[in-house]
Amino acid sequence: MLRPLLTLTGGLLAALAVVSAQAKPLSQEDISVAEVLRDRALESSDAYSLVESLTVEVGPRRAGTEGDRRAVAWALQKMKTLGFDRVYTEQIDVKRWHRGHAHAEVVAPFPQPLVVSSLGYSVPTPEGGLTAEIVEFADVEALTKASAKKVKGKIVFINRRMERARTGEGYGPAVQGRSKGMRIAAEKGAVALLLRSVGTDSDRFAHTGMMSIEGVENPVPALALSAPDANLLEAMLKRGKPVEVKLDVDNELLADGPSFNVIGEITGREKPEEVMIIGAHLDSWDEGTGALDDGAGVAIVLETARLIAELPSRPRRTLRVVLFGAEEIGLVGAKQYVEAHRSELDNIIAVSESDFGAGKVWRFDTRLPENKFDIADQMMQLLAPLGIERGNNNSHGGPDGSVFVAQGVPAFGLYQDGTDYFDFHHTPNDTLDKVDPENLKQNVAAWVVMSFLVAEMEGDLGRVPTEH
Repeated sequence: MLRPLLTLTGGLLAALAVVSAQAKPLSQEDISVAEVLRDRALESSDAYSLVESLTVEVGPRRAGTEGDRRAVAWALQKMKTLGFDRVYTEQIDVKRWHRGHAHAEVVAPFPQPLVVSSLGYSVPTPEGGLTAEIVEFADVEALTKASAKKVKGKIVFINRRMERARTGEGYGPAVQGRSKGMRIAAEKGAVALLLRSVGTDSDRFAHTGMMSIEGVENPVPALALSAPDANLLEAMLKRGKPVEVKLDVDNELLADGPSFNVIGEITGREKPEEVMIIGAHLDSWDEGTGALDDGAGVAIVLETARLIAELPSRPRRTLRVVLFGAEEIGLVGAKQYVEAHRSELDNIIAVSESDFGAGKVWRFDTRLPENKFDIADQMMQLLAPLGIERGNNNSHGGPDGSVFVAQGVPAFGLYQDGTDYFDFHHTPNDTLDKVDPENLKQNVAAWVVMSFLVAEMEGDLGRVPTEH
């Protein structure tokens, strides 16, 4: 049972002003303030209105598009109204691409239409399309081992199913086909790639997503198939006859252009140069409205900052919210941020990103030096009543956060229930109706505990070993 909502009165002011003399890294006064924030989030936070605003007023916002530009303007305006002390942008450079039409159909032996979506930055087919026999591979490893003779002149069909899991751990193995498949197929002389969508649903939606295109001399069209259509091709092939597919795709690679990281700060009262970064990514794919990926994350971190900004005193160090640009096309915003701020990385106390939909947080992971575990233990006093369990010390801080972790920055991870996340991921079905307002409140309650306590604690978290 969570304690009743407390009012932010003189008692809270006193709690903020006390400097702890205890051995624990977080004072009881700090924990009491965080408890107030947690309960306030459960009662009165309204992250849902933020994700509703983003999906309704902006909608799809793929990097480098008009939707992306509207999203940047939206984020700047929201941050200014939510009580941030400083709001600004930093330009990043992105590869731009126009999605045109994508049609596919079986022409022999059993003519039928197929539901497909171009993978990000796919090239078009020749004018009038192309028709070829498909050759099936269980996964990208099987394609890698295949002879060029087997592949040359064919449409490669990678038929790897993704396994459902609360942690989303099935994504890593399955996404290899999307990230590497076109490159390998092109090198072996294929004319195109068809990929079973990287998803866990059985809906007739295809899941788009980015693939590796750098350095590919002769890229070929690459399309994701909906799961039912992948099943259909699989069943046709079992009948022992060659299966021919026609593809007609019209995409265009455009000149590079600008996008932006959008940044808002609540300036620390004692150590403003020391920063806790919480983030999400502002861009989305263009098939849905990006409500889950990552509108929910944007709303969670903005609402977390709003609650902290409403305290009668600023936390000890700066809380910086970074809405990263161009995450979907290769963590571009995070990579360019780290490069631009390399000399300041030692002042980043920790990083954490919300980018796994809108399910309830169920696990709290860290990436801390062992001598700082007691901080996480103290945080768990307030997270456990939310139904959150202690996880491991291998957090990567989220996709964009992982770029910071690679530089030794400590990280926290509040992991959501992703059981159905990959039913909607990168599809037209990533829309607002999949977001539960009560789940968002629980998320904000967890995020505000973690964010406030890191920003307010007296000591720091040190550095963590980097992986090579």
